[in-house]
Formats: sequence, structure tokens, C-alpha cells
Amino acid sequence: MDIFNAKIGSIPRISEKYVEILKKINVFTVSDFLLHFPFRYEDYSERIEIDSLVAGQTATIMGEISTSKLVRTWKKKMLITECHIADETGSVRAVWFNQPYVSDSLTVGKGVRLAGKVLEDKNGFYFSNPAWELSSREPTNTGRLVPIYSETEGLTSKWIRWQMQNIFKLKLEIPDPIPADILEELHLPPIKTALQYIHFPQSENQYLLAQKRFAFQNMLTVQLASLKVKANWEKESCVKIPFQEKTIQQFTASLPFTLTNAQRKASFEILKDLEKTRPMNRLLNGDVGSGKTIIAALASLQTTQADFQIAIMAPTEVLARQHYTTFCELFKNTKIKIALLTNSYRETNSKQNTRYEIQDTKKVQKSKAQRDELLTKIKHGEINITIGTHALIQKDIHFKNLALVIIDEQHRFGVSQRAFLQQQIETINDGLPGKIPHLLTMTATPIPRTLTMAYFGNLDLSLLDEMPKNRKPIITKIVPPRQRNEVYNFVRSQVADGHQVFIIFPLVEESEKLAELKAATQEHERLSRDIFPALSLGLLHGKLKAKEKEQVMADFKNKKYDILVATSVVEVGIDVPNATVIIIEDADRFGLSQLHQFRGRVGRSQLQSYCFLLTSSNTVKSKSRLGALEKTNGGFEIAEADLKMRGPGEFLGLRQSGLPDIAMQHLGNVKLIEISRQKALQLLKSSPTLAKYPLLKKELTRFAINVHLE
Repeated sequence: MDIFNAKIGSIPRISEKYVEILKKINVFTVSDFLLHFPFRYEDYSERIEIDSLVAGQTATIMGEISTSKLVRTWKKKMLITECHIADETGSVRAVWFNQPYVSDSLTVGKGVRLAGKVLEDKNGFYFSNPAWELSSREPTNTGRLVPIYSETEGLTSKWIRWQMQNIFKLKLEIPDPIPADILEELHLPPIKTALQYIHFPQSENQYLLAQKRFAFQNMLTVQLASLKVKANWEKESCVKIPFQEKTIQQFTASLPFTLTNAQRKASFEILKDLEKTRPMNRLLNGDVGSGKTIIAALASLQTTQADFQIAIMAPTEVLARQHYTTFCELFKNTKIKIALLTNSYRETNSKQNTRYEIQDTKKVQKSKAQRDELLTKIKHGEINITIGTHALIQKDIHFKNLALVIIDEQHRFGVSQRAFLQQQIETINDGLPGKIPHLLTMTATPIPRTLTMAYFGNLDLSLLDEMPKNRKPIITKIVPPRQRNEVYNFVRSQVADGHQVFIIFPLVEESEKLAELKAATQEHERLSRDIFPALSLGLLHGKLKAKEKEQVMADFKNKKYDILVATSVVEVGIDVPNATVIIIEDADRFGLSQLHQFRGRVGRSQLQSYCFLLTSSNTVKSKSRLGALEKTNGGFEIAEADLKMRGPGEFLGLRQSGLPDIAMQHLGNVKLIEISRQKALQLLKSSPTLAKYPLLKKELTRFAINVHLE
């Protein structure tokens, strides 16, 4: 019998009741169970004589039960088991609350080992709810490094440890997906040894080595999957879009600003990619306000000059609308035709004589006739650039000759949706038989080097790590509650000077959207009534419809409001150069990278701008974390700090990726990622389909089902 891949219910002593409970933590087979790793260890390895116990220490003792009783407290209606354990040196109490079965097992005369924290009261030292086991048993829960597991209702670490021990007593044949020569070269244990080390370590070194082995295994499969995606993409062909150097130079010379060196370098990389017959798959990773849009515009310009079409996808209608407005302005002196196609809007621009105009200045409501008319124009090539949400990849949208797809704010789409988008782009109705479009993805979340290596390995990378020269660094201050009025006074002075202000409230969970609406509305009323009665305040929150959000933003941009009270919907997509102050309430509730995104809503002109982080948290950790924003305006530095503090899972939203915790914990290990990539390249060179490595190929298939790569 193949025990490793057997159903968990086929193991003796695992009843149907526990089979159902284990499903809650995604354990269905013995291999799932063995790969349910501890998240920490309690060190109960050092046995201490009772007369050497010290209050506050974590200790393991061994002795004999000298007294045992079960007491019911009438006041709290609680059952308390109280025992005395004695060894050659002395005696100590142990108490368990609401665990009456303990008194049935720990009867007078029984030998016992117990471990836990030593506490002290008026009657001397005692243990409260300690781990215990009969001293006749092999140490599992005491007297060793004891693994602590993620639990669920009805499932304890103690039960998991006992079952692990039982499984290891069976004849386990565990197939190892990593070739033995690689393990030997890297001094890593084979899989069976690593599993024993991780569940029943004899020392800290053992479980650390096992963690490293499984992190390498996970990262190797990530790199193999990534390289295979890249190889498959590179087998595709696309149209060649010639580099229009003169046109590009004339266009950049007409801009009211000078490109930064980083923009020039990134533009050149992208424009040269478009010349190839292998489709571009590039990530443009830039800081807030570093100027990604102009690079997208240059790529679009070169594509239209070759008479091909472009599709630009944004995660929200609001952002799509902003891109539409920006592109119309950038190309107002050209013959480029641009369309906005979302669920709420159907608009196109046109060039008539030398006047620029939007054919329909109203926000056109959804209608089948208007949609059909626009789809016909797109299909016949009358539209050069189509801007919208990911609805652009719907089956009823056909292009005449789509050669470039740009996905903006890719990180906002979510991990699994990103993977879906890339697959869909390969099958998009681009009107070019046998070809797929070039793909440019853009994100305003600066991603640290280790994460780009580990998680974006199938993409070429262009960095925008330089800000436009006319931008002043945003002055950022942490503000305790006692200084709130000073900030309000500063806001009044800024508004008096003709500037505008954002006030942001924390992001809440989807299930709390109504609470968010209520909180934002109440705060808007309070600020309007009590704090800024002489000023005009707008309100923006997640429950507004897209057109309502857009109207609020437009009114703010047009200075109808002095202050915009908003929830986290402003993180992406609002560009108001006149706004010079942003106040972020409960700043400690946000990640550093998200705070940096908020801060990027100001400082978008030559005006000096300010960011006030309001927090009532006095913890050293909170002050240290927020202090990173006071020290620097550099998004990549902040991203590195955020990665260290929050870990990769939270930083990039990778929890939804299915990537195992043990791999995420090591995503900051540059050396591990470099080695895993190097080994992945060697393996694919030796066997492109991994036919030589059937176990690794099987592991890769299993991994691909659970993990969503870019």
C-alpha cells in the first residue's frame, strides 16, 4: 500500500470524526498531513529537578503523582483538576481547568512528565494547564522540542503530535521529488529525514535544516513553473513594431516636462522589445508618481505608427476613465483615435479639423446600440487605442489587429486573476492569426528585488526608481492625539492659501463595507459640523457607484471641495496636483507600502506637500514602522522595510496564491532564490519536459494546481 498518498482515514486511530475536522485545514491524504508543518516549537527538552524550579521559566519535570483531585468551583461553575507531582528533590502543584479527563488519567502513583511555564502564588510554585504525558511513553509532548501546529475546533497540537508519531511507525515509502545529486550538493536531507526533523527535531539545527530543504523544494518548483511559462510564451510569435525614433523624439520634445533617466531607459527597453517577433512580457515596476503613464503612451504611439491597435486595461472603471482623459490630452495634436469601453461608459475621441473634442461629453450610460457601434469601430480598426477594465478580453470584443496589451496596476487585480489575464491575452480576439499581442504590465507598488526574482521570474523587468526633478519630497510626520488640533489648524492655513486636503480612514474587510460607509459618513458629518464648518467637504467611499465616485473626484479636482474625506478607494487613481496635505487616520492599521501609496496622492506638482500619520498607538513597533515613512520618500526602500516587517505573504497578498508558508518565510533569502533558479535552469536544460525527472514533474503539476503564478 502506498501510505504516503493514501486517504488520511485509512490510517488506524484516525476516525471519521477527525477525517471531517482535518478537511477544514485542507488535509485529505497522509502526505497532506505530513506536510502540515509546525509554525513554532516549545523547548521542553531540558528536564529540571523540582527544587530547582524558578518562577517564569519554561520547564519539564518528571515525577510521580502523590495527590490528585477533581474540584468543582460553585462560583464560576468550573471543574479544576489539581495534582501534586513529586521527585527525589521536592513536590509541585499542577492545575488544569475544565479538563476533567486529566484526573481520570493522572491517578496517584502514576509516573508523569509535564512541561509548561512555572507560575507562583501564595501557596508556592505551580503549573497551569501544562502539557503532560505518562513517563512510560516515548516523549512526544514533553521532554523535547515540542512542535506547535495550526489548529482548528476539535483538533489540538497534542492530537496531531500523537498521530504523526503513529504514522512514522508505519512502513513509509516517501518519494522525493528533488534529485539526490542536488540534495547532496546543497547538503540538504532527503524528504523522509526532513519530515522527521521538522515534526520531531532533536535540536534547533534539525528543524531549521528541514525548513530550508522544504523552502528550497517550494522555490525550485516556483522557478520551474515560472521558467516553463516563460519558455511557452517565447514560443509564441507576434508582429514586429519598428522603432520610430524620429516620431518618439518629436513627441517627447513636445511634452511640458523632461523625461527622467529611468523613464528614458525603461522606454528604450520597451520600444526595443516591440521590435522583436517574440512577444514582449515585461513588468514596469515604478514608484508612486514616477511617470509610468508616459511610458505606456510612448509604447502606444510606436504601435499606432505601425497601424496596429492597443488595449489598455485598468482594475477599476475610475482608473480606466482617468487613463482615457490622460491619453486624450497627450495625443490631442495627433490623429490617434481613443475609445473608453467599460460597463458604465462608451466614449471615443475624434480629430476634426484642428479641434480636439470628445464626441459625447456626457457620461454615456450603458446601451446595446452604443456598445455595438463602438465594437464595430474596434473590429474594423477605426479605433487605435481602447481603454477599459479587464472586460476588454470578453469574447464579443474583436480587434482588427491588436498588437499591444497594457495592464495597469496589475497588483490590484489579485494573484489568481493576473494568471488568468495572461492566459486570456494569449487567446484574445486580436485579429492577427497565429500571433499574440505584446504584453506590458505596470504596477505602482515598488516590489523588492527578492520578490521580483522569486515571483515575477517569467517577466522581464524595467524599474522606475527616479522621481521627476521638479517634485519636492513630501514632509511626513507621525501625529499623536494631543497634536490633532495643530494639524487641523495647518489644514485651515493650507486651504486659505488655495490648496486642498485629503483625509483618509482605514480600509475595512469586505464584510464590513456597511460599517465603513457608516463610519465615513459620520466622520464627514463631524468634520463638516465641528472642525471645518467654514470649508467645503466631499465624501468618497467604496459603496458609491463608479459614476458617483468619478463625479466626487471630478468635483474635488475642480476645487468644488476644499477637503475630500475618503476611505482607501483613493489609494490608486486620483491625480489632484493642487492637493498638498493628506491626513491618514489610524495609520498604524495600514501596511507601509499602502501608506506610501496614499501619500502619493499629494506631491504631484511643484508645491510643497505634507503627510500626517495620525495614530493613538504608542508601541515601539508601531513608532518604528511608521518612522520609516518619516525618514524616506523612496518607495523601494519602504517596500524593503515593509517586506521585513509584514512578511511576503501580507506584502504582496500572496496568501491567496497557495504558496506554502514555509516558502513565503524564505522569500527574503536571496541566495536560496538564486540557487533554486540556477538549479531550475540546469534541470530544464537537461530535460525540457522534465521527462528525466518524473517525480519532480509530478510535483510541479501538483504545485501548479495549488499555486497561481503571474
